[in-house]
Amino acid sequence: MRQDWKPGTLIYPLPAILVSCGSQPEGYNLLTASWVGTICSQPPMCYVSIRPERHSYPIIKETGEFGLNLTTVAMARETDWCGVRSGKDYDKFAETGLTVEPAKLIKAPLVAESPISIECKVREIIPLGSHDMFMADVVNIRADEQYINPDTGSFDMERANLLAYSHGEYFALGDFLGYFGWSVKKDKAPARRR
Repeated sequence: MRQDWKPGTLIYPLPAILVSCGSQPEGYNLLTASWVGTICSQPPMCYVSIRPERHSYPIIKETGEFGLNLTTVAMARETDWCGVRSGKDYDKFAETGLTVEPAKLIKAPLVAESPISIECKVREIIPLGSHDMFMADVVNIRADEQYINPDTGSFDMERANLLAYSHGEYFALGDFLGYFGWSVKKDKAPARRR
């Protein structure tokens, strides 16, 4: 039997992302967020939703730029720490030992330990309620070469051991099950396309 619950946010799992922001080293900050996602494929666009009272909110609003840094199981502690401590009180890069990496097309820093960092320029800010959505154009993607298959040029998400967030808890992503469209192929076996 199924139950009806009050409306809420139960679309899980989600990526556990380190949002990087700031235009000068003394103002760099990291914010852990999971209200992130893809909005459009062409042109490539994404979003992050942030509460206006968060330290990173006015930084991103003022600079119009941010980085979305995917996290790994090895980065779980640092990711959680950046979500419960404020950049008003801490230099999160210094406290966590994460490495600032200069971005190519934005002034905000990237996280060198991240397997994929996405450079974003804000297109629009939409007030929604508890959070405002920063809709952004993806202007560059930085991928760690250790996870790129040299034969196909594709990124190996499984090897990256990405971190996921689900209703207040962190998880490692599970086993490979299939690739997009394998269910309608003549050969129904979900063989790896690497």
